[in-house]
Amino acid sequence: MNLDDIDKKILHKLQVNSKITNKKLSLELNLSVTAIFERIKRLERNNVISKYVALVKPAEVEKSFMVFCQIKLVQHSKTYVVKFEDEVAQLQEVLECYHVSGEYDYILKILVRDMEAYREFMLNKLTSLDHIGSTQSTFIISPVKSTTAIDLL
Repeated sequence: MNLDDIDKKILHKLQVNSKITNKKLSLELNLSVTAIFERIKRLERNNVISKYVALVKPAEVEKSFMVFCQIKLVQHSKTYVVKFEDEVAQLQEVLECYHVSGEYDYILKILVRDMEAYREFMLNKLTSLDHIGSTQSTFIISPVKSTTAIDLL
């Protein structure tokens, strides 16, 4: 889908505040409310906008211990890869999982309460998955930049 400048401005504003009203968007972009509504619906239909979410501050819900865990599988057969991906997708502590190139096969972004909760997660959930050869964990000291917004302007 080709995005024009107005589409990009709408997307930018929605990424900053997804609760912005169509009326406010229409005033800021000098378009009718109907035009804004139709553009947003088209962006949703074409899966440019995939969903609307509330971003929760991890510390406010006692989940401020973030870990990046690199994983090597014992084999790279389709069966092992598919089974691992299906199983890791079910783990609630895993926020993101990426199949990557390089020394490791996967990088997981994990969020838990503290080091003890991470230890329990590793012992009882992650290392119980089949086909994991090795893991390496990196603990986040302090986030420097974290965004969900894609630069469009």
